[in-house]
Amino acid sequence: MKRMMIVLMSLVLTLPALAQYGRPRYYRRPPVVHSPHRTYTDVYYGLRIGAAFATVNSDDRYLDGGSMKTGLDVGAVVGFQVAYRSPVYFETGLSYIEKGGKGHYEGAKFSYSLDYLQVPLVMKYMIDVDRMFSIQPYVGGYLALGVAGKIKDFGHRQAYSSFDSKEGFQRFDGGIRIGCGIQYDFVYAELGYDFGLSNISHDYFDTSRTGALFATVGFNF
Repeated sequence: MKRMMIVLMSLVLTLPALAQYGRPRYYRRPPVVHSPHRTYTDVYYGLRIGAAFATVNSDDRYLDGGSMKTGLDVGAVVGFQVAYRSPVYFETGLSYIEKGGKGHYEGAKFSYSLDYLQVPLVMKYMIDVDRMFSIQPYVGGYLALGVAGKIKDFGHRQAYSSFDSKEGFQRFDGGIRIGCGIQYDFVYAELGYDFGLSNISHDYFDTSRTGALFATVGFNF
């Protein structure tokens, strides 16, 4: 887990250098015809850090974590302009996000963490308010791989891996991502939601799906 965090942070720290290497620092494309306030770049890089407020809805009462669990959300993104003179971008990247849930079963408390390496795959539209400020709604999906997590059974005072046991969850997750960002100069903030579509339960007769509201801040280069 520590090695994964080191790799992720190395990627985050490297992106600004890649951005400057990829094109001159002050390079901008000519203004788009229908939006004279702004000049668009063909590629941008971003850093993000914030919080995720996650739940898991499950048919299995022992795993139904309907109470919200708070975790970290940190990562890096890259956006590609889909067409010349277009405010539409395809955005992807890599993030480390802590999801999970908590609740009660037979009067005893339980909680579990589901920590993922996650790849967003979204289409973003940039709406200019003026030359410095823009609103950026987006929609798409995400793919995630579980890398760590613990299930804590307070009734039996036991803890075990969220992914490496039949009582836990499958590692792969995927779903729909919607949200909206705002940007002022290089400063960026966003609010969004991940709707899990994959059944992460090992049981063929029960379904378990993740959900996470996330809020992050960062910079675009």
